[in-house]
Amino acid sequence: MSKWREVLLDSNVQFPGESSEYRRARNDLAKHFPPGGLVKEDYVFESAGDRTEVRLSELFAPGKNSLVIYNMMFPRWTEDLRAGATGGETAKLPLAEQPCPSCTSVVDGLEGAALHLAERTNLVVIAKASPDRLGTYAQERGWRDLQLLSSRKNTFNRDYLAETPSGVQRAVLHVFSRNKDEIQHHWTSEMTFKRGDTSSLDPVWAIFGVLDLTLEGRGDSATYPKMQY
Repeated sequence: MSKWREVLLDSNVQFPGESSEYRRARNDLAKHFPPGGLVKEDYVFESAGDRTEVRLSELFAPGKNSLVIYNMMFPRWTEDLRAGATGGETAKLPLAEQPCPSCTSVVDGLEGAALHLAERTNLVVIAKASPDRLGTYAQERGWRDLQLLSSRKNTFNRDYLAETPSGVQRAVLHVFSRNKDEIQHHWTSEMTFKRGDTSSLDPVWAIFGVLDLTLEGRGDSATYPKMQY
């Protein structure tokens, strides 16, 4: 979804000189925008730890027709030199094969909200790492309520731009919707495709929402957040 389309869909946006009648008409039109593209493949993922196979279509619980997916970078971006894990099995991996500290921070926050979100929608975290590595890291971080899946055996990351042609992983947030037997792509955090722009992840990244309220703001993000403090 383009940034302009996001603006048009935001019913809180008011353009200069816009009358209340025009605004109502615009909001009504936005409700009738065509849905996103159909998902052509029922991707098969592996559950973290036990390697149980799960299809994309099975990620929609009865009565919940939206699916939020966070693609975390595990392995991390190759030029990310922030310190890795300091303990556990993950610390034994080469730095380039360890998870991204920023993605870890995002998933830490999602873990805290997982039970609340499960009442209203479907949420999963996907990574390219093997189910064993992903499961081990989840135990080390205390992630118990999130559903974590490995995409190592499918092309989901590549197809939905969470992986570059050269195999570098990207942090991407997606929303998919189900309509009867069809699954459609609804939204993607396109701003993350520009390295360093994480603004479209802000809705699910609690730490920056809090820091933005302070006089000091976010501060230097070159070394923040970290995996340990």
